[in-house]
Amino acid sequence: MKNGQSIREGHSIEDRGRKHMNPEHIEKIVQRHRGEQGALFAILEDIQNHCHYLPEDALRKVSQLTGESLVDIFGVATFYKAFSLKPRGNHHVSVCLGTACHVRSAPGLVDEFTQQLGITPGETTGDGEFTLETVNCLGACALGPIVLVDGRYFSNVKRPDVKKIISRAGAGFRESTAERAGSSFPLEVVCPHCRSALLDTQNLIEDHPAISLMASSKGTSGWVRLSSLFGSRCHESEHAFADDTQLSYSCPTCGRILTTATPCIECGFPVGSLAFSGGGSLHICSLWGCRSHRISLNGLGSPGVAHEEIVTRV
Repeated sequence: MKNGQSIREGHSIEDRGRKHMNPEHIEKIVQRHRGEQGALFAILEDIQNHCHYLPEDALRKVSQLTGESLVDIFGVATFYKAFSLKPRGNHHVSVCLGTACHVRSAPGLVDEFTQQLGITPGETTGDGEFTLETVNCLGACALGPIVLVDGRYFSNVKRPDVKKIISRAGAGFRESTAERAGSSFPLEVVCPHCRSALLDTQNLIEDHPAISLMASSKGTSGWVRLSSLFGSRCHESEHAFADDTQLSYSCPTCGRILTTATPCIECGFPVGSLAFSGGGSLHICSLWGCRSHRISLNGLGSPGVAHEEIVTRV
């Protein structure tokens, strides 16, 4: 599959179905994160999740509403690879080039995507359909090479799989429930503040190290352990929290709060944000009975994709 001439710096695809944000929507996002630590990053992440990039007019509105200088906002937007000032395609392809994936021939996958799409990493196809990028780590090293497309993981990818992945993305990933259900895999997450590993090798859930956090609610605090298998709902806790209990998660090492103002796509409660060492995050709902998961890769996750829809094998 060849998608023709790519769109490089200075060539816009904004008029090819890109999403725009009205001022009222931006005001709601700013208000949601007002007073939150790291609010500017969270605001930019929400805008990019909606638009697939950071429109200049939106950044100017953020500056007006927050009092942050436009220079500082552009500084954050250009410093982090998480963000893009250029529109991205309708389908976003990320190939992991972390050490584990690299030694398993991930560079060859980049070459194959380049040939099939007619673009190189950092470019978008001329029809505005596909953007190709490389990332440092996707948190599932044991199953590399890993490719992430539109929020869906593909593990143990080989060059012949690339054409099928592109085809399925273009068709909207109409995989069956059975295909999705058998696709859980272990995640490796760290605290987004102190970067300490959150996997507890002394306590296993489903034969894998558990994700260990501290949690509190109405004066009761203690440890909670979640399965590190993506999509699993298995968990245990020091205290018997009712399913309708809203928890505040924190790092067991540095004590910093992990719960954010970002709402869960399933129930609307705030989510806790855990980080992958190479960029991106895993969001877990603070409502103990919800157990929703969502991956946001460098701020590019699909806010409307729940955990049971996100994991796929070729």
